[in-house]
Amino acid sequence: MSEKCEDRIDAELRREIENLEKLLKLAYRNPEAYDDNLGNLNEYGLDFSYIPPNTWEEQKEGYFRYQLSWGGPSDEFRFYVNPDFSVYRIEYVFLDWYDGAKRELHGDDHDLLEEIYNYMWNETGLTKILFEEATGVKYA
Repeated sequence: MSEKCEDRIDAELRREIENLEKLLKLAYRNPEAYDDNLGNLNEYGLDFSYIPPNTWEEQKEGYFRYQLSWGGPSDEFRFYVNPDFSVYRIEYVFLDWYDGAKRELHGDDHDLLEEIYNYMWNETGLTKILFEEATGVKYA
């Protein structure tokens, strides 16, 4: 029998945190900097998008999804934000064929992902654009 996501999530989260920490440091030195194994921060992951409330069954809150991989398994970070797009909660979600687990980030891990969220998407205005496209609601 294969391992459950709950048994695997902490190692997967640690690996992603280490990769993202390395790529962010490179990006601050040179946005075009490239790691031979990971690429660069702009290329890491598959998608960044807004998922409106009630898109999925039992999903009450909207969130920004930073999707890192797809299929079996898949993983992503979810950024829950205030009306001004500032982050109030970040979760890491690990999914594999009818199974899943999640962790809320705290401390240094939360700070790292919030920094990436601001650096990559919020400070550039992309969060506002993606929110408006997904909801049809113009942000004031």
